[in-house]
Amino acid sequence: MMKVLIIEDEGRIAKRLERMTRTFFEENLASLAICDSLQKGLAYIEEHQIDILLLDLNLNGENGFDVLESVVAGSFHTIIVSAYTDKAILAFSYGVLDFVPKPFDEQRLGMAFKRINAKVKNTENSMKFLAVKKAGHLHLIDIHDLLYIKGAGIYSELHLKSGRLELHDKSLEMLEQLLPQSFERIHKSYIIPLAQAEKIIVQPGSKYNLLLKNGELLPIGRLRYKNLKKRLL
Repeated sequence: MMKVLIIEDEGRIAKRLERMTRTFFEENLASLAICDSLQKGLAYIEEHQIDILLLDLNLNGENGFDVLESVVAGSFHTIIVSAYTDKAILAFSYGVLDFVPKPFDEQRLGMAFKRINAKVKNTENSMKFLAVKKAGHLHLIDIHDLLYIKGAGIYSELHLKSGRLELHDKSLEMLEQLLPQSFERIHKSYIIPLAQAEKIIVQPGSKYNLLLKNGELLPIGRLRYKNLKKRLL
């Protein structure tokens, strides 16, 4: 059951997004709210749990990029709906799920919604940062600083090359959809940057481990072994 928030200041477009969203999700839509300013939208996010945010980048002159770090650090997926297509690459670098250019139709918005449950990565993905909340502040982590990511229930642990550990509000499944092709899910609990892989170690009993360049060993799921082996050739 999806909970959707639309932040859009043009009433006509907001209503259109609402209609298309209701048509797509039908009985799987738990709630849908519309806010016409960034302030109202952020206040709503503070008080309500959502699964999807549809965000315009220009709201009565307010710059949606001013809050992009904040929203992509959340546990929900963000879809940008904007006429500013020159900002698409930058938006993807922050970790949005999709960028739907205005004017849009039902088919294009539906494509964005389908990516929520897609197991195939978005080829347009150019994520460069992961935004994490820490002590009331937001920090941007360059994905090149990642050693690996470990699932921690509804959260994810970001293990950094420096030895630091940061907690991300998104689950491992959600991060898997956003990370670029240079990352690989090797186990139900682990995602790694392929650049950090040293070699696969096969143990008795058909057990597989991945040796990282820093010497750490991570388990490899049996069903993921063949694909990982191919990618490391």
